[in-house]
Amino acid sequence: MLGMLLYLTFGLALVLALRKPARRLFGAGPAFTLWLLPLMLAVLPWLPTLPSTWSISPTLLVLPATQTFAAQVGQTASTLHCPQLLWLIGALICLLRLMIHYGRLLRQSCRLPAPLLQLLQTDLGDLDPRRLRLHPAGPAVLWAPCSLLLLPGDFLERFNADERRLVLQHERMHLCRGDALWSLLAELAVALLWFHSLAWLALPRLRLDQELACDERVLRQLPQDEMAYARTLLHSTGMDSKPVLIPWLSEPQLKERLNMIQRHRPGALRRRLGYIGLAALMLGSAFTAQALTHAKPDQSASSDLSYNSHMQPHYPADAIKNKQEGTVILMVLVGTDGRPQTIEVDPATHAAPSLVKAASDAAMQWHFNPAMKDGKPIVGYDRVPVKFSLDPMPVAPSPAVAPASPSNSTSS
Repeated sequence: MLGMLLYLTFGLALVLALRKPARRLFGAGPAFTLWLLPLMLAVLPWLPTLPSTWSISPTLLVLPATQTFAAQVGQTASTLHCPQLLWLIGALICLLRLMIHYGRLLRQSCRLPAPLLQLLQTDLGDLDPRRLRLHPAGPAVLWAPCSLLLLPGDFLERFNADERRLVLQHERMHLCRGDALWSLLAELAVALLWFHSLAWLALPRLRLDQELACDERVLRQLPQDEMAYARTLLHSTGMDSKPVLIPWLSEPQLKERLNMIQRHRPGALRRRLGYIGLAALMLGSAFTAQALTHAKPDQSASSDLSYNSHMQPHYPADAIKNKQEGTVILMVLVGTDGRPQTIEVDPATHAAPSLVKAASDAAMQWHFNPAMKDGKPIVGYDRVPVKFSLDPMPVAPSPAVAPASPSNSTSS
């Protein structure tokens, strides 16, 4: 989790630093794609790692079923830290707020009356009329499984015919670009990162870059309407940005949008070079970060304790009845994908056959971090002691038994 936050913070800082230079050099469209960088970096810690030829894992203690359950409950309670609980409460509150706001927007919207729909038919083009709704917050785009275009009840009075054409062209462009979905994903990300000040700083700038990219694309199609487009923005009444909603005009965006219209916009060649260059920058940043993360010295195979702790062996009923205890030492051959290939029992093991079978069956379901040599995963052994005990009280660890050489040497 910490690694993801560090990557995400680095990505957000990089985008905030590069968005304006990228916009001046390549245009608003390529600059908006920079916002993919934080997402790309955030998923790096979740990608398969270059894992860690031989190791000894901590002893896994197996108790009878009732005692194991109590021990797990105690462990869960002890690992529920206050910061994690605080984050969860904050995230749930933010997500609940988002759902309530979205539900209210849907309830307040209704289908367009037939006369209004008929008057707007020439400006709608190939837009499906079923995606139009009446709502006081319009003109705006609202995310839905099939995103909606909201229009105010006074749309005909507020805008003249030329302005209505440009407003509808802008909103249709939002729908074509899928901006409503990207805005929703941004809102969800900020809800999960409610504690992160940089996320709140980035959200209005992402909205601005989204509007500038949409404006730029509309004006590329309608270059003769630049002045009319600027006048329409000036004559419009702005509104505050609301969650899950992309309004036609948000007051803080007006100056930047007018400046973009006045500036000379890059041609097609520079835009293409911008997309290629920024894509190379983002991929290079992701590959570099992943290489730095995985640039580790040679390591032995090791158990994935966070996963394996939920896949503990079951204490056999006959062993409990016969009061059989003991430590089963497993030698697990771990493949490059982290899965056990073979499981052997160390000759030093002195335990009942039922205990050996229970430990071996559970180990086949475990996950491991593969061995790593020269930065590449290799096949390696992990030595896992599994202690079956009928005594719920903790026992002082015994001295580690010297590992016996496996029958197959570690291969690279």
